[in-house]
Amino acid sequence: MKKNQVFYISFLITMIIVAFGLAAPQPFAKATSVANDFLVNNFGWFYLISMFVFVAFSLGIAFSKYGNIKLGPDDSVPEFSNRSWFAMLFGAGMGIGLVFWGVAEPLNHFMKFGATEAAADFAMKKSFMHWGFHPWAAYAIIGMALGYFQFRKNAPGLISSVFLPILGEKGIKGPIGKMIDVFAVFATVAGIATSLGQGTMQINSGLNFLFHVPTTRIVQIIIILVLMVIYTWTAVSGIDKGIKLLSDINLVLAVAILAGAFIVGPKLLTLNVFTNSIGNYVNDFVKDSFAINPFGDKSWLGSWTIFYWAWWIAWGPFVGTFIARISKGRTIREFVIGVILAPSLVSFIWFSVFGSLGLNLDTNIISKAIETTETALFVVLQQYPLGIIFSIIAICLLGTFFITSANSGIFVLSMFSSDGDMEPANSKKIFWGVIQALLALVLLMTGGLSALQTCSIVAAFPLAIIMLLCCVCLIKELRKEHPKKE
Repeated sequence: MKKNQVFYISFLITMIIVAFGLAAPQPFAKATSVANDFLVNNFGWFYLISMFVFVAFSLGIAFSKYGNIKLGPDDSVPEFSNRSWFAMLFGAGMGIGLVFWGVAEPLNHFMKFGATEAAADFAMKKSFMHWGFHPWAAYAIIGMALGYFQFRKNAPGLISSVFLPILGEKGIKGPIGKMIDVFAVFATVAGIATSLGQGTMQINSGLNFLFHVPTTRIVQIIIILVLMVIYTWTAVSGIDKGIKLLSDINLVLAVAILAGAFIVGPKLLTLNVFTNSIGNYVNDFVKDSFAINPFGDKSWLGSWTIFYWAWWIAWGPFVGTFIARISKGRTIREFVIGVILAPSLVSFIWFSVFGSLGLNLDTNIISKAIETTETALFVVLQQYPLGIIFSIIAICLLGTFFITSANSGIFVLSMFSSDGDMEPANSKKIFWGVIQALLALVLLMTGGLSALQTCSIVAAFPLAIIMLLCCVCLIKELRKEHPKKE
């Protein structure tokens, strides 16, 4: 059996981190905290500039002369319908996060900055910012570049393949190429574990809030183990069966709770919030993209914007690779519209609906809701008709999003550690399924949400550099195609 260096090195690094976390939880939490403070204080500017570059580059390429180039041969056609394609990319990209933060984030910002009308405007604008064009552009960079090289240039499904114009065939198979792929694997594992840990905490908190199930590590371990069996099984079933089916279910549940929340909530306020926030978001887009508060306190920026940017970057290889895998036959313009513009609009609608549900309430209730982030959604839903039903749907949606993110991640990690094989062995999928669950448990036991956040930021830093270089590689190769497109 051919030795796979990326697989073994990635496995070794992950095991060292898991062992460190289990053997010395307090030093592990302290180490991630020190690394987080260092990166936020010294490289916050780098995250901000990088994410803006991803947005500008993606949209610029899509609406340029290169927009009609296909991710694949000129005669290739999409493998999946638009609905299933969108359902899979959206479920893999940020499903759990929307449920987790849809109510909690606007309310946290609102109370933090004085619970005034200006604070409400700020809260909604920042929520749009954190879940809009920037994160999806980070996914699009990897997805667009890898999809192009994988399907149009017949390169392996590895992040290192994108560096063919810079490193050449020998370079991408050498130490530098291996290092790029190892970074991608490790950051993917850390990024997925972050989201899975959050999802587990919120499922547990929701069950406690609704049915008095105790909020304990034992219960969280049971939740992760049960879902691990399901997400591993669906990953083994393949994209056409398990992953696609579950993504379609996600979409139905998400539309159901979104429509229901709009109907029982403050409809006029929601429409006004959506309209006003879109205006604020667009008007201040460039300014907010670079705002770093150089002469003041950066703690809020580090806890929110920098954390989010690092989170999305950490998820870039996984989601981007998965989106590339399901996007063969689509043009670059179609890809960018589907990956950036459409999901951003859904995020704006989601935050407008659920943010309005929370902001419409008395500040005493809002204060109670944000005492525990994991239960904020359930506290708010209880204030409206059919709240218990929507809460149960939300828990189901958390479970299905959890599974969708995990099984997509397993598939991608298996590709990364199988020399880019688009149909990796089931043994690899099972292996990474167990590793994901184990790492999520370690992070939960070594500091909860704080440790999850800091781990993502640390893992993301080298990937931001890799993603910027992906832009250079893609444009170098696209320029060779231009004469054919005139």
